[in-house]
Amino acid sequence: MNSSVVHFPTRNLVAQRHQHLPIASVETCASRRDSRPVMESSQGPGCAREAREPRGESPPYCCASCDGGDLHRGLALRGRTKARSMSASSDFRRTQSLHGPSPVTTFGPKACMLQNPKAVMHIQDPASQRLTWNKPPKSVLVIKKVRDASLLQPFKELCRFLTEVKGMIVYVERKVLEDPAIVGDESFVAVKKTFCTFREDFDDISDQVDFIICLGGDGTLLYASSLFQESVPPVMAFHLGSLGFLAPFNFDTYQSQVTQIIEGNAALVLRSRLKVKVVKECRERKGGVDETGLILTNGEAETTRRTMQYQVLNEVVVDRGPSSYLSNVDLFLDGHLITTVQGDGVIVSTPTGSTAYAVAAGASMIHPNVPAIMITPICPHSLSFRPIVVPAGVELKIMLSRDARNTAWVSFDGRKRQEVCHGDSITITTSCFPVPSICFRDPVNDWFESLAQCLHWNVRKKQNYLGSEEEEY
Repeated sequence: MNSSVVHFPTRNLVAQRHQHLPIASVETCASRRDSRPVMESSQGPGCAREAREPRGESPPYCCASCDGGDLHRGLALRGRTKARSMSASSDFRRTQSLHGPSPVTTFGPKACMLQNPKAVMHIQDPASQRLTWNKPPKSVLVIKKVRDASLLQPFKELCRFLTEVKGMIVYVERKVLEDPAIVGDESFVAVKKTFCTFREDFDDISDQVDFIICLGGDGTLLYASSLFQESVPPVMAFHLGSLGFLAPFNFDTYQSQVTQIIEGNAALVLRSRLKVKVVKECRERKGGVDETGLILTNGEAETTRRTMQYQVLNEVVVDRGPSSYLSNVDLFLDGHLITTVQGDGVIVSTPTGSTAYAVAAGASMIHPNVPAIMITPICPHSLSFRPIVVPAGVELKIMLSRDARNTAWVSFDGRKRQEVCHGDSITITTSCFPVPSICFRDPVNDWFESLAQCLHWNVRKKQNYLGSEEEEY
C-alpha cells in the first residue's frame, strides 16, 4: 500500500455525494482550449508560434458555494446560541461544506497533477504532489522586477538559455523590454526579437503560457498570480530579491533546475488563493441640464451596483486609511454577524499570507497545505481580540458598520487599493484556482527552510551544557 495515501472505508458514502470535499479523487488532465487570443510579438504580429490543438472543456468542479444541504440536514446546532448572533432560530442548518473547494488539478495548457491510480477515495500526502506534463512545454513566461539593474544579467542569461538551448517561446511584459539598459544592449537584440510581449490588463495570456519563471522577490510571484484569474501555470521562483520567502531556488544552477522542470521532475505545493467579490453602490442624482448649462436635480438618487472580482494569494486588508478614527467594520461568516472590528483594520489571509502582513500583526504561521483562512485584527481596541483560523469552506463578508464615523479602505495583495463606503460589501471565499508553486525539495522542507533563513524562526543562542560538578548546586 502506498504510504502517502489514506484509504477510507466504503461506507463513507457522504464524500462520494459531495465532490468539493478534498477526499475526492484527482480529476483527469484536460486538454487545451480551442480559443487562443492572438498575442503581439516584439517583431510584430508575425511572431512564430507553435500550432495549438483544440482544447476540450475542463471538468466541472464544485466549490464552497455549492448547496450541500443533504450533507448537513438533520444535524442539530451544537452549543448555546449567543445573544449577539444574527441567527434568530436555534435550528440553523449549514448549507455549505466547511472544507475548502477541491482545487483544480490542471495548471495552464499542459501541466497537471500526477495522479494516483491505486485509490478512488483518498487523501494524498502533500509531499507526494508531483508535476507532470500532458505534452512537452513549449512556452514560458519570464517575470522580472522592473528597472532593477541587479537582475539584468540573470534575465539575459536565462532568456538566451530558454530560446537558444531549449527552443522555448518566451513571453515577457512589454514594460520590461522598455528598460533603457535592455533597449541599448545591441548584443541582446537578436534574442529580444524572438520574444512575445503583452501588457497587463490588456492582453490575455492565460492559455498561452505553459509555465512561469520569476526573477526577484516574493512580489514577482504575487504579480504572477494577479495575471491569471483562473488556472495558473506552474511557477518557478528564483530568489533574487530582498526576502524571497516564496522563492526557494538559487540562480547559480538555473540551467539544471530549469531542465528538471521541463522534464516534469519536480514537487508542487498548491498555494490556495482567495476569491474576492467587491460590490460597490454608486449613487447618482437624477436631473438634467438647462439652457444655460446648469445641472438641475430633484433630490432623488439612482443606486447602481458595480461588481469586481479578484484572485488574492496573500491577503485582503481592510484598514482605516488616512482617517484618524478607528475603523468600524462588521464581519459576517456564512451570513451571520460574528464580530465588529474596531481598530486599525482587519487582515483576511491565506496560509501563504500568514507569513506576510498577518504574522507582523501577531498571527500564527500556517503551512500552505493547511486548508484554512486566517482572520487577524490590526491593532484592535480590545485586549481579547486575538487572531482566529476558520475552515477554508466558509464565506466571509465585510461591510462598513452603520455607526462608523469614517469610510474604510481595502487592498488585495497590496494592490488595487480602493475606498469602502456605506452599502459596499467585500465577500471572501477560498478559490478553486490555487497557485502551483514548484518546490526546490518538497513542501515541508522548503517551508521550514524559509522560516529559518528568511524569518530566523526560533533563532537564539544555545544554552550551555550543564556539567556534572554544576549539577550539585
